[in-house]
Amino acid sequence: MTPADTAVRAGTTQDVAAAVRDAAARHTPLRVVGRGHWLDAGAPVSPATPLALDALSGIVAYTPGDLTLTARAGTTLADIAAVTAEHGQWLALDPFGSDDGTIGATIATASAGPLAHAFGTPRDAALGLEVVTGDGAIVRTGGRVVKNVAGFDLTRLFTGSWGTLGVITEVTVRLRARPEVDETWAVALPDDGAIGAACRAARGAAAAPIALELVDAPLAAALGLGMHPAMLVRLAGAAAAMRAQRDALRPLGAAAPAPEGIWQRLRTAEPLASTVLRLSHRPDRIADTWRAAAGIPSAYRHATPSRGIVRVIVYGDDDIAAATARAAARCTLIAERAPAAVWLAGPTPVPNAPLSARIRAAFDPAGILNPGLAPDAPRSPAWPPTDA
Repeated sequence: MTPADTAVRAGTTQDVAAAVRDAAARHTPLRVVGRGHWLDAGAPVSPATPLALDALSGIVAYTPGDLTLTARAGTTLADIAAVTAEHGQWLALDPFGSDDGTIGATIATASAGPLAHAFGTPRDAALGLEVVTGDGAIVRTGGRVVKNVAGFDLTRLFTGSWGTLGVITEVTVRLRARPEVDETWAVALPDDGAIGAACRAARGAAAAPIALELVDAPLAAALGLGMHPAMLVRLAGAAAAMRAQRDALRPLGAAAPAPEGIWQRLRTAEPLASTVLRLSHRPDRIADTWRAAAGIPSAYRHATPSRGIVRVIVYGDDDIAAATARAAARCTLIAERAPAAVWLAGPTPVPNAPLSARIRAAFDPAGILNPGLAPDAPRSPAWPPTDA
């Protein structure tokens, strides 16, 4: 899906501010759109005029010596990867989806992938932001250096706010030096019952992977690993340390080199417009969360054990309400992306809804930014279904 031809298109931050001020004055809702790849993510947005940021792109500043880069919100992850690779650096964020996604959307949604195991989430990578709030004010948070102290951390507040507090127009991120060696090993598991033991072995191993991901048998087959569950272990560092790292994997079982490009294939394995549910619990309960996810009809399941998260890619148009209700009784469950029909019946755990609403009112007093997408937005009261 791409921004509509009728969208308000912004090429500069001043364009965004003018569009927001005009919309606020007319009480016209705006739907913030980057490349339009994830418009079905999060809660459904009420009818609104698209505010397209795809033209708001380009690198603003890059200081390799400081490992920092500033880019406009519409800059793609692929563009950032190309620029930083020339200096042996990278942005260690790998949200699910392709690298055609934008840095603005990645920060706005706080989307994280397997590299969060070692490098953290977008809240850890974002050093500073330029944001247009709901009244058209242009504000800057954080800074362009790794060490900066600026009182209340507005950068983290805006990161993951889904554009409901302001329109992110510029992002400064922390970079990493690319490792000399970057390799992935696949450990075959006999069945789902081996998940718990494999995760305990991984926690006790002396290896320090930069990513560690579980995949179920169907996803393993799609990735070329064979028809059995598997644990993917990504090792990186100096060549001299790799032998010790590989030796440390022995307690996990027999490991084989994974196919080239497996992480990118994992990130793009889910079909466009598929329903994706995310279940979470404490990391030491990952085996229980995995079993809870198994009760939901799905095409694929995969998990980041260190974060206690299992993602479920649902297939077809099956009625999953009862199954998701049972899973939600055992762990936290949210719809990462789903059609509106699923959202209308979905769980809405919002423990801090009043606080969220007050913060949103302070930054977007007219309530025009991505209306309905905020976590405290009203949902159907009919959850869970009576047959759950």
